[in-house]
Amino acid sequence: MAGLLRICTAGSVDDGKSTLIGRMLHDSQSVYEDQIHSVQAASKNLAAGPIDFSLFTDGLKAEREQGITIDVAYRYFATARRKVILADTPGHEQYTRNMATGASTADLAILLVDAREGVKVQSRRHARIARLLGITDFVLAVNKMDLVDFDREVFDGIRDEFDEMLTGARCHAIPLSALHGDNVITLSDRTPWFEGPSLLEYLETVDVSRDLTKLPLRFPVQLVLRPNDAFRGYSGQLASGTVRVGDRVTAWPSGRSARVQRIVTYDGDLDMAFAPMSVTLTLDDEIDISRGDLLATDPPDVGQHFEAEVVWMDERPLDPARVYLLKHTTRTVTAEVNHALLLNQIGTVSVSTSRPLVFDPYASNRITGGFILIDTSTHFTAGAGMIAHAVRDGVAPGTTPVTAAERLALLARRAGSDADAIKAVEQALEEILL
Repeated sequence: MAGLLRICTAGSVDDGKSTLIGRMLHDSQSVYEDQIHSVQAASKNLAAGPIDFSLFTDGLKAEREQGITIDVAYRYFATARRKVILADTPGHEQYTRNMATGASTADLAILLVDAREGVKVQSRRHARIARLLGITDFVLAVNKMDLVDFDREVFDGIRDEFDEMLTGARCHAIPLSALHGDNVITLSDRTPWFEGPSLLEYLETVDVSRDLTKLPLRFPVQLVLRPNDAFRGYSGQLASGTVRVGDRVTAWPSGRSARVQRIVTYDGDLDMAFAPMSVTLTLDDEIDISRGDLLATDPPDVGQHFEAEVVWMDERPLDPARVYLLKHTTRTVTAEVNHALLLNQIGTVSVSTSRPLVFDPYASNRITGGFILIDTSTHFTAGAGMIAHAVRDGVAPGTTPVTAAERLALLARRAGSDADAIKAVEQALEEILL
């Protein structure tokens, strides 16, 4: 049996995402009889037939009233060959942030396009978000082919346009009709020109394995355990890699090294642990390690400045003059962002943090390369970020260095009080004038 597959759907409004998922759940016999009776009783859309398949996922009252998906709906189903966790994400531009949430843990994205409408702006936006979030496997589901008489030229045109957008990714295009079930579970007689597998067969057989154990060791410390004077352990979940008793690891950002003495779990000690196991490590040297530090083998990036792609999720725009909380693995620090963003906007920004972070590019490691920005006044998750690369000495490659005035203003904003601000500016002026 193939491994667990996490997928998300994406596309514009009324492309038929919820209907497709409902059809797949129904035809693969992954819904209970009482759910079917409930949906049959609630079905009011005469065009959808006796069963409105979208109601299997659109559970909110507002979703059923408006015929759109608002929140991310997670569904689990299993076939004879694979277990699947499926996230039905919103297509409306207003809920783009929810789409990013669903795609953040997905291995594969199903991008739906209405065959009559072609590729829309929102379709392109969702494709870009999915690529930013590290998804490299896509299914292009050209839906409602029954409304264009299963015209092959229409399908080929949409497929070619998407191939240009998804450069560097693997994309399997399927012509289908979610409403009538063509090419969803089995191949349809109405598309004799299509030679690929059906949607379900492709999902059962696609290889999207991401072997975290092949990546360098990354162990963010979540808790320092000290039940008594004889034991000091560092608890957390392995973000990537493998660790064995006797391995030499380095604690970052301090850079001090020690060897792994024990790998402790509730069920007893282990000789080896691998991602994504949760364990407690003890070392042969009592070096200073606290929550937020990271144990690693190969050296990660360590710094207070980096460039990132940010999806903004707050109705209150990103303000470069404000300070935000930045949560990265197990460390939370204050941070400033140099570029304004509006709700659902995606942009490249430079981030400066008050304390050093230990990170990797998001393309190399999703966990150590991702972060969220939190509004300090509301504690709302305002943005999600993917680190592109470190910025050395606060200056990104090809950019203009920070001026003296900008440096002084930055120091003043970071200070905790007026007195601290005055002191920081005075010290900086002395350094500048020397």
